[in-house]
Amino acid sequence: MIRASRFSIIAAAMFVIAGGSALPAQTPAPAPAATAPTIRAMTDRTAMWIGDRLTYTVEIVCPRGVDVLEDDLSKEKLQLDGLEVVGADNTRTEGAGEVTTRRFNYVLTSYRPEIRSRKIGSLSVRYYLTRPGQRLEDTPPAGSVQVPATVVAFRSMLPEDVDTPGIRDVRPFEPRARMYTLAQPVGLALVVLSIAPAVIWGTALLARARMRKSQRSARQVRKEERASLEAVRAMSIESESGRREAFDQIDRLVRAHLHDATGIPGPSLTPAEVAPALSRRSSRLDPANVAAVLAACERARYGPPDALPSAEECRDALARTEALLGSRA
Repeated sequence: MIRASRFSIIAAAMFVIAGGSALPAQTPAPAPAATAPTIRAMTDRTAMWIGDRLTYTVEIVCPRGVDVLEDDLSKEKLQLDGLEVVGADNTRTEGAGEVTTRRFNYVLTSYRPEIRSRKIGSLSVRYYLTRPGQRLEDTPPAGSVQVPATVVAFRSMLPEDVDTPGIRDVRPFEPRARMYTLAQPVGLALVVLSIAPAVIWGTALLARARMRKSQRSARQVRKEERASLEAVRAMSIESESGRREAFDQIDRLVRAHLHDATGIPGPSLTPAEVAPALSRRSSRLDPANVAAVLAACERARYGPPDALPSAEECRDALARTEALLGSRA
């Protein structure tokens, strides 16, 4: 009985050992390896003056399950040479495939004219594997990436420490062949000959257009004068107010006709000054007739009531005005 019990215990132990070795090993799956984020640094300008504002942007694209520590990208961590931080902000954008884009923007300026170029040094940024319920500060970093350095020129992208930029070639000019030298005046002559007809034709068109415009203007002036004359004839000149209004319109009509027909400043001359001005011009207008009409208009417009011309005198002034308008300069 005792031997059977021992045999059973030994058999059970061997079975357990054999069964345990026959089962597959249950080892924990290793954590996925972290994929490093990609970094790009850029500025909104390549050169600046003193006091200009410059926006420096660090763009970090983090794959799924990866994030960076913002403290490594704080404005205090920037390595600046000749630049100062004015402001800073950052944004987070979620993209397709749970890819996160982080943008850190820094507004920089400079007030040191003695430094020719401004530099932003490289920066080391740590990245982590994100786990639910665990802070990045409590997670060991999975690695780090470098933000490349950036140089901003002062005033211009041209180098200031180089005396000869080497833009032009120092080799002497090679002489042209004799055939090309003789062809130059021939080519210039052909160009002039080809332009001459176009110039003549354009001048003729311009002169014709001016002539048509002048003719149209003269016809328009005569049409307006006839319309004004008919408007004066339609006025009632039996009353004092009617005669004053008629003489006022006649005065304006005659003075405008003097300016359009002869070029003398009719609206600014007195009746006594009109006759000498017309005598110095080769015009078919009668100076005495013009002076008489304007004098009657002056008495009607500015004279006392007892000096107001009669209705018959108004009709006579209207007839004289019609004769003046019919005689062009």
